[in-house]
Amino acid sequence: MKKTPLLLATGLLLSLLTPGRSESPNFLIIYTDDQGSVDAGCYGAKDIETPTIDRLAKTGVRFTQMLAPSAICSSSRAGLMTGKIPPHAGVAGNVSSEKGHAGMPTDQVTIAEMLKGHGYSTGHVGKWHLGYTPETMPNGQGFDYSFGHMGGCIDNYSHFFYWQGPNRHDLWKNGKEIWREGEYFGDLMIEQTEEFITSHRDHPFLLYWAINWPHYPLQGTKKWREKYKNLPHPRDKYAAFVSSADEMIGTVIDHLEKLGLRENTVIIYQSDHGHSVEERTFGGGGSAGPYRGHKASLFEGGLRVPSVVSWPGHFPENEVRHQLVSGTDWFPTIAEIAGVEISGGKKIDGKSIIPVIRSGDAPTPHPQFYWRLGEGKRAQWAVREGSWKLLGNASEKIRPEGTPELTAEDKKLFLVNLEEDIGEKSNVVKSHPDKVKHLQKLREDYEKRFETADP
Repeated sequence: MKKTPLLLATGLLLSLLTPGRSESPNFLIIYTDDQGSVDAGCYGAKDIETPTIDRLAKTGVRFTQMLAPSAICSSSRAGLMTGKIPPHAGVAGNVSSEKGHAGMPTDQVTIAEMLKGHGYSTGHVGKWHLGYTPETMPNGQGFDYSFGHMGGCIDNYSHFFYWQGPNRHDLWKNGKEIWREGEYFGDLMIEQTEEFITSHRDHPFLLYWAINWPHYPLQGTKKWREKYKNLPHPRDKYAAFVSSADEMIGTVIDHLEKLGLRENTVIIYQSDHGHSVEERTFGGGGSAGPYRGHKASLFEGGLRVPSVVSWPGHFPENEVRHQLVSGTDWFPTIAEIAGVEISGGKKIDGKSIIPVIRSGDAPTPHPQFYWRLGEGKRAQWAVREGSWKLLGNASEKIRPEGTPELTAEDKKLFLVNLEEDIGEKSNVVKSHPDKVKHLQKLREDYEKRFETADP
């Protein structure tokens, strides 16, 4: 299906953002997988070493209230790629990890298509999980180059998907299946990212590096497994995978610096959502810190993710922002930096966060926001207005010690004021009926917006 034109080049001068520079910057988006809300040194972790993420924070802006587009893999990626709340982009939940199954609708315009139409070379390395047909794989969604797996995860040595039979091989390069069995996927990702950067060093590029770690299987390198051998299970295995990913990211950033590209490359690092508590990851390992929730839950621990943007010499350095921002915001933010006007086509939900990046006093671009995970009456949803948050069909598999178990009434509707209860321990639905009614109306308005979106 032919895509509706969404973005047009404009005369917006990059000098408005970066005085003295006329050259279009590169973009490196690093999207980790199932990394907990506080699982980095710069977020307070004491038992996991993340020197690269910490270095990015020292040379950039760190967000304490970056909310993922969704609490599940495919939906979060759809929100990132399109700038839309995931059900608005046609991906309300996970898409199939089996070949031949379509994913994100092809009429959605991705970041890659936006920048490709503006003279950028576009590359994808790592996980995709947004479709497994030629039209919905990366090369059909705006990426000139793609290397990685199309499903939700792979074994990092055999490159097979083992978690839902039949076992199937899943490693692809530019839409063609390739075999590199026995080679560690982390090493392959470094190889491919460095090759892409080197071959496009003389022209602006977008590289979407969707690292499939610390998503299960937890296969960190020997160095880090040895480092954390005395941590309790499964924190030991999870920590090894986080530090393995951090070291890998450091290698690629060092490569950028060797090529003299660091100051002309905007690096966005972020987790797709909260940590997994699935059986396949030994029931946990990650941490949400003070927050309730985890992957697949719309409590804060499922949505609030580590996130840093770094562009030395252009953005503030070693600063922290506390405003509510969303993973859907990277689409319009990148558009503004690249000098691209978003016009026509379907309305996006993200907002440029350039003002927030510039100043801790800037207002949040989202006085209100909405999440929905799944379809139908049983879908989880959450709506925010300021510090107030209302959840519907609330769900969790585990909860922090001292947090009451969800009752049937709690699961139906759960209201919290995050300013007073950051751990979302107490449901105050009964004491604030007017607030519940107001937030329910906001939710209805969002859903109607999705239904009546422009073609």
